Amino acid sequence: MTRDRNLVALVLAAGEGTRMKSPLAKVLHTVCGRPMIRYVLDTVRSISPARILVVVGHQADAVREELTGEAVEFVIQTERLGTGHAVMMAEPALRGYSGTIIALNGDTPLLKPATLDGLLQFHWDRAASATVLSALLDDPQGYGRIVRDDSGRLLRIVEHRDATEAQRSINEINSGIFCFESDELFETLPKLSRRNVQGEYYITDVIELLREQGAPVAIYRSEQKEEVLGINDTGQLEAAERSMIGDGQDIRTMEE
Repeated sequence: MTRDRNLVALVLAAGEGTRMKSPLAKVLHTVCGRPMIRYVLDTVRSISPARILVVVGHQADAVREELTGEAVEFVIQTERLGTGHAVMMAEPALRGYSGTIIALNGDTPLLKPATLDGLLQFHWDRAASATVLSALLDDPQGYGRIVRDDSGRLLRIVEHRDATEAQRSINEINSGIFCFESDELFETLPKLSRRNVQGEYYITDVIELLREQGAPVAIYRSEQKEEVLGINDTGQLEAAERSMIGDGQDIRTMEE
């Protein structure tokens, strides 16, 4: 991979994770005895960003304490109004920065360096303003859908709750992992609205706005669909742990 690029990583870790049925912040739930956000940070460090920003909100102090000693910067999202709002909260910390921002969630412990490498190289090779990492799922229930035009180009990303029945039949999903060029991203963020079912600012709406402005947007589809899926409940947490054990990962941690 080309490494002479300006690159910043933005890890979204402010969510409560209500489906985990636990007061613990979602990213602090453990997989093989280790908080899942630590796996995400390990993977992020593999792509050598100049800075890593972690957006915290629910149980912010606990997340910061867990990451004591890590070379990360924290951004507070006190009022959690969606993924777009989380990125808005990070903008002041990135004022003056011009380059690529890779944004991802802190609940993807199975994500591997090769997948992020591939996404970044694809984004840079196409000189895209924004690139989304997608995957094909047999059961896309709950995930945002990738809507393409007749030529296969990206039109928009529609959240499951806002999707029509026809859109819900699409099995290509948004992983929640993006590359953005910072200048275009920060110019577009103020145009986001909360006119949707959840009343939130969606970072996915940046894609459609950029496309409408004539900016190049792209889709990088991963064949490693298990890697890119977030953990939203205890069943998925257990499945991730089984996958790690099957891959031979973190057995030492489990035995300690």
